[in-house]
Amino acid sequence: MADQTTREMRHQHEQIHSEGKMACCAHHEMAGIEKWMFWYLVGGVLVMMTVIANWVGYRDSLTAQIPALIGAAVLGAPLVWAAFRELRQGRASSSTLVAIAILAAIAATEYQTAGLLAFILLVADQFVRHTAFGAQRAIEELIELTPDIARVIHPDGREEEMSLDAVKVGQTVRVRPGENLPVDGRVVTGRTTINQASLTGEAMPISAEPGRDVYAGTTNLTGQIDVEALQVGGETTIGKVTELIRVAEDSRTPRQLLIEQVAQFFVPIALSVAAVVWFINSQSPVQAVKDAAATNAITVLIVACPAALLLASPSAMVAAFASAARLGILVKQTHYLEAAAHIDAVVLDKTGTITTGKFGVSRLVPADGVEGADLLAAAANGEQHSNHPLAKSILDTATAARITPDGSNDFEEVHGKGVRARTTMGEICVGRASWLIQLKPELKEQIQSVEEKIGGMSGVHVMRDGKYLGVVGLEDKVRAGSKNVIAELRNLGVRLIAIFTGDRISVAKRVGVAVGVDAIEAECLPEEKHQQIEQLVAQGYRTMMVGDGINDGPSLAAADVGVAMGLSGSDIATNSAGVALMTDDLNRIPFLMQLARRTRTIIAQNIAASILIVIVGLVLASLGLLEVWFAALYHFVGEIFVLGNSFRLFRFGEEFAQAEEAAKSKGPEIVRREASVRLAGQPQAA
Repeated sequence: MADQTTREMRHQHEQIHSEGKMACCAHHEMAGIEKWMFWYLVGGVLVMMTVIANWVGYRDSLTAQIPALIGAAVLGAPLVWAAFRELRQGRASSSTLVAIAILAAIAATEYQTAGLLAFILLVADQFVRHTAFGAQRAIEELIELTPDIARVIHPDGREEEMSLDAVKVGQTVRVRPGENLPVDGRVVTGRTTINQASLTGEAMPISAEPGRDVYAGTTNLTGQIDVEALQVGGETTIGKVTELIRVAEDSRTPRQLLIEQVAQFFVPIALSVAAVVWFINSQSPVQAVKDAAATNAITVLIVACPAALLLASPSAMVAAFASAARLGILVKQTHYLEAAAHIDAVVLDKTGTITTGKFGVSRLVPADGVEGADLLAAAANGEQHSNHPLAKSILDTATAARITPDGSNDFEEVHGKGVRARTTMGEICVGRASWLIQLKPELKEQIQSVEEKIGGMSGVHVMRDGKYLGVVGLEDKVRAGSKNVIAELRNLGVRLIAIFTGDRISVAKRVGVAVGVDAIEAECLPEEKHQQIEQLVAQGYRTMMVGDGINDGPSLAAADVGVAMGLSGSDIATNSAGVALMTDDLNRIPFLMQLARRTRTIIAQNIAASILIVIVGLVLASLGLLEVWFAALYHFVGEIFVLGNSFRLFRFGEEFAQAEEAAKSKGPEIVRREASVRLAGQPQAA
């Protein structure tokens, strides 16, 4: 029955996806249930007519048995059809056993038994399906955050309300206070505060002003804003959230594939046990036992259905995906969640990961005979077209100092090294010290002596027409709580925690010592980071790489689990990284590992319970201790247990979110420690 449920769920999802209207999923589901329940009731009434006829003494009348036969045919048809599809695909499973049991009851002229059996199984299956749609309802709640109508502002200033499906990238959308954003985009005009809890899991609103990126499904709180649409429909961040949860429902991990293979063995085993039970009972000298031979064999087939076993892994994975998404953790595929449970080495990029990534110019160290203003002007002209965070900080400082770049466009970015630009000031090279030394080896001593003066800051060195001008020193602050996150990772059994960065060793060492990592690899080019990750994997480490998801793309792909930081990393989640964090808070990393380990435990419990319940049912059915109708209900005991046990993972995320909320009244370090203790299942310290 579980595979039938899964196929129907998948069919509904595909239908919804193709129509582009996922919000109506509940209506589709309810319409389907109402349609089938009508026929279930018709079949049930026909079977009850025979039951009543038997009660009033017409047990041996053929006329009294005809309604039960018709009812059994009506009720058994969908089950037999599901079994036919299983056999046609070469994977006989739970539906096959149920269909054989019903057909066997009809062949034994137990029409009433066949009808009651089919009725109980179908009605109970609808209950299981309704319960199993918990994850689907979570998807619907996310989709409902995005409005169906967008208010588009045309170039002539005309305002028009149109369907969200009609909105195009590049159009301007107006969002008023109290409304949810319909698209991912960038604020063009207006200022407001936005609640992004639906994506990041953080209740604290953020300020949004012109130039700020904002996201569909979040709530505009205070002011009217006009937003340029950058992503629409399924390409929005919240659209990707729903797609990732849907992937969890459809994905089949190696463990699930193994479970399905094992489940296939249940069919010949159940048929063999049923045949043995029928043969032994039919040879009994006791007439009552002989009469019950067929019934007992049918009961064996019912309780042996491996439906709960087939649900053991998918139900837990779906609940885990939904729990992670609630806290702004997007897992691309189920195997990444499985891998996160075994991580024993964590590699962190420095800039934008351990540190805030918001640099500020702290010091100018010009070379002898060079003015600080000339150094800053040359640096600004060289970096004016670069998207690097250091370049933006230099340009901001230059603007504050009333230095305007010349606007020249003749420039070249040298991958991992710096920028060469031809400006009105001459040819300017801005970048790493090692690059400038490579270009002008005779400047090595001068560059090294100047670099020593900026200590543990990040340095951007400047050269104009072959003359060394000096270095711009920038500082980046370590994220609050990074040290505590490192400590939590150690408590989770991570053996190696390292920083891989392209920055200088002095800067990397300052950050590494502050947070307490085990190893530091500095001045790494992107390809060198990639090689280092591959080496760790080859050495047997199960590695997680955490970075910004852009320059670290090769490393994220090479690690067992790649994690892209921040909302900007959501695009990378579908490319190099297996996981994207919608928030910059590093405490999501240990939570992800704890969630993965809890999911692994839940799946193991589900498998063990499913097998135990089937074994107990087989014993009881073989001894004739189960009535057919009770066996039909017993068939769903394992499924109910598996679904209930799996959905405990929803609460796992809720506990973490509640602990974060408590940070408003307690110190954040205390709260993180308490959350870690609770999630690990240990008693809290007084």
